Amino acid sequence: MTSPSPLLYNTYYHIYNRGVNGENIFLEGRNYEHFLNLFAKHIEPVCDLFGYCMLRNHFHILVRVKSEEEIVEYKQTLAVSETVRVLEKGKPLGSEYPSDQFSNFFNAYAKAINKAYGRTGSLFQHPFGRVPIMSDRQFWNVISYIHQNPQKHKFMDDFRDWKYSSYEIILTDKKTSVNRDEVIKWFGSEEQYLELHKGWVDDAQSKWFVEDDYD
Repeated sequence: MTSPSPLLYNTYYHIYNRGVNGENIFLEGRNYEHFLNLFAKHIEPVCDLFGYCMLRNHFHILVRVKSEEEIVEYKQTLAVSETVRVLEKGKPLGSEYPSDQFSNFFNAYAKAINKAYGRTGSLFQHPFGRVPIMSDRQFWNVISYIHQNPQKHKFMDDFRDWKYSSYEIILTDKKTSVNRDEVIKWFGSEEQYLELHKGWVDDAQSKWFVEDDYD
């Protein structure tokens, strides 16, 4: 299998992954919260988050990998000494850096699950899926697709009732890492956000932003 290209700076991606051999990666409610906490620790420094959905055996997220300058500025703000030393030597972070952060994220979550449930070995399928999002229409469709996933895979009769997605939180003022204002701006308004979610994203549309669908 050809190795996927490293994630590019300043680029939007639909990122998704599932448990190895279709195994569940979320076994109880607290796992979803821990997943988001680790996401905040490892991924928020390098990505902006626009949408997510966590199902029992897989997940989907929409992110923008920040520019190299944004990441450097964030690291300097936190006074991370290693990044400062790299900058002093005149060396860039490297194109592999955002991809490495995702690997660290997946490894940290897998270790936590293995420890909590007495399992061993890999938890996630490798490599993780990543598809660049290049247009407004792709953005609208991938957000709707992500949120509709629980109903698509028959986890719920109505995807709006699934509590482990960003669908509802984008419409509220609850604390979240999701860039809800930017999402609404892309859709045009809350009314358009709601309206475009009513239309089902079919397989023909989703082929442009997801290479392999997960059951």
